[in-house]
Amino acid sequence: MKPLEGIRVLEVAMYGFVPSAGGVLSDWGAEVIKIEHAVTGDPQRGLRQTGQMKVVGDPNPNVEHANRGKRSFGLDMSKPEGKEVLHDLVRRADVFLTSFLPQHRAKFGIDLDEIRAVNPKIIYARGSALGPRGDESDRGGYDMTAFWCRAGTAATVTPPGTEGMIAPPGPAYGDTISGTNLAGGVAAALLKRERTGEPSVVDVSLLGSGLWSMGHGIALSVHLDQAMEAPVPGVHGSPINPLTGIYATSDGRYLSFIMMQPAKFWADVCRHIERPELIDDPRFATGKDIAENCDKAVAILREVIATRTLEDWTERLRTLAGPWAPVQDSLQVSSDAQIRANDYFVQAGEIELVSSPVQFDVRATETSAAPEFAANTDEILLELGLEWDRIIELKTAGAVT
Repeated sequence: MKPLEGIRVLEVAMYGFVPSAGGVLSDWGAEVIKIEHAVTGDPQRGLRQTGQMKVVGDPNPNVEHANRGKRSFGLDMSKPEGKEVLHDLVRRADVFLTSFLPQHRAKFGIDLDEIRAVNPKIIYARGSALGPRGDESDRGGYDMTAFWCRAGTAATVTPPGTEGMIAPPGPAYGDTISGTNLAGGVAAALLKRERTGEPSVVDVSLLGSGLWSMGHGIALSVHLDQAMEAPVPGVHGSPINPLTGIYATSDGRYLSFIMMQPAKFWADVCRHIERPELIDDPRFATGKDIAENCDKAVAILREVIATRTLEDWTERLRTLAGPWAPVQDSLQVSSDAQIRANDYFVQAGEIELVSSPVQFDVRATETSAAPEFAANTDEILLELGLEWDRIIELKTAGAVT
């Protein structure tokens, strides 16, 4: 049994952020009904091109990632008949999940007071760009603006002297992180309601999630009154530690070393790179010596590591005690044996997706494909107890699809 089996979530949201929270809740066992506009659906369904990557036909990963495991219901909330159906769904739900801005929540009658008037015990969860308070709380935004740029990541990862700013590494990067935060908040609110009977209002913003993701660096910056700066590409990662940095292999790939205690791991690294004479080299005898001669150690490691391929080093370094990793791109990760061993990919219908990051009882995450637009409207209306004549009336009025 999944942790949230029996929990019903009503999702009134678009694009990537809040729908990804619904996707995670679905993976955790909740029944998630995705409300989409009766005519146009979620605009995310129209996203076919991201940078140079273009999707033709279905399935569309741009939709599947955030909408796995849900059911889709086509509804026009602006029509009285549609509002009546919405209220019926709200009465049956444990969680109301929305990305709508304050003015649109008021327009469609889905703000907190109106939803709670229908179901006083419902957990009301909101995802926003800039948070629920302040002069800009009613402004929209995307992960590129609120999460990536405003919260400090873009400027921090962009090396000094670079024209412009480094872009996020992929689509919905901040959306997916923020959506997982929102799903966790909903789970905590469900536990509180179970224990106390009190429903919560849960708020997560792209801005707040972006700040949290940068939290360690921001704390240092505020404490020292100094902005963090990214190193120029090619510069070693640490001025005092040769075992913290990126090293190129002979086939144009890279290894990442992150051994925070160089004196502890130096001898083991020397053995694994077949340079045992460096163990007793007085330049590297102690942690202080290693720090003072970091540039010399880096030069040696660069020369040695550049003599073999990543595949060769991966095999040779399997028994290395210190932390290291191959540098992999978004396609290479799909062939990583450790990733596969932990079931960090999941089959969702015809498409393979990255699984949501929490597993329970050492079991792989299970999910299903994202629904086609309004694919479940009829069955959900029947579950509400409506007769076919009434369903036909609602469809004729354009209240449902």
